[in-house]
Amino acid sequence: MLDKLNEIEKSALESLADVKDQSAVDAWRVANLGRSSPLMQVFSGLGKLSKEEKPAVGAAANKVKVALEAALEERSKAVKETMLAKSLEEEVLDVTLPGRAVNIGRLHPSTQQLRRVLSILAEMGFQVYTSREVESDEMNFQLLNFAPHHPAREMQDSFYIEAEGREDNPILMRTHTSPGQIRAMREAVATNPQNPPPIRIALPGMCYRYEQITARSEIQFNQVEGLAVGEGITFADLKGTLTDFARRMFGSHARVRFRASYFPFTEPSAEVDVECFVCGGKGCQVCKNSGWLEILGSGMVHPTVLENGGYDPRRYTGFAFGMGTERQLMLRNKITDIRYFWGNDERFLEQF
Repeated sequence: MLDKLNEIEKSALESLADVKDQSAVDAWRVANLGRSSPLMQVFSGLGKLSKEEKPAVGAAANKVKVALEAALEERSKAVKETMLAKSLEEEVLDVTLPGRAVNIGRLHPSTQQLRRVLSILAEMGFQVYTSREVESDEMNFQLLNFAPHHPAREMQDSFYIEAEGREDNPILMRTHTSPGQIRAMREAVATNPQNPPPIRIALPGMCYRYEQITARSEIQFNQVEGLAVGEGITFADLKGTLTDFARRMFGSHARVRFRASYFPFTEPSAEVDVECFVCGGKGCQVCKNSGWLEILGSGMVHPTVLENGGYDPRRYTGFAFGMGTERQLMLRNKITDIRYFWGNDERFLEQF
């Protein structure tokens, strides 16, 4: 068996000397180091040898394998250098040809829409206020007028985070950007408790809900919320602000309508629709033949929420609204599946 190994090594090294190109290198590797090569057959037959023969033959086989692998690596390097030298000598390089274009990265469509919304709100006097994504149940629900067993909590299934000693006020991933309302109001009140300053802010960020992922719903989505608090603010201010926003976003001739709705943290509450910009209000598949597209929810800040934020509801009023940026993109671009936004498919992303 030892003589056979010596013969295998000698034969392999002799044939390696005739290897001149990469295809021959690959063929030699399969013939001499592949599963069906003579050397591998020796390894396969070790189990049939006696206890006295097995250590010597095994060591010799390993030595041959290491030697062949080292010779192959050296030969491969030499072949590559020869091929490169031949290429440089024979091939013509035209240095006047233009170089290959570099793929330039771009913003994610959700980020583009988020910046577009914030840019419009900034023009209208709103300041951007960012809030944390991990919130307490108190901030996310209770201070926004969601009682512990409020039925509206069923609308927002939540991702709760296990934490010791937090049974009465558990931690969760925020289900909406509304907790930022309380934090922003309390920060403003802290600057002047007797006469809190007015607020006009936009709160952007990612929200999380424990939902079944479908073409129309995701477990994560971007949201932009608006909040204005001050003395003498009325529902007319809310209507004027959102009508102006819609015209800046969807065109100067965009028509807007308000429908009565319900949210625990606003009273009265309203859904806001814009005339379908695909069919011009005539009715199509995008607007389900209604001529209108729902773009956001809104309402006057509930007195309880104002009080929880530190503002006296007998003196101050305010309005709030919230919108989903992915939903607006889906409506504007006739996107039928929200899962495209987080699927990282370049064919989808490159269209933006």
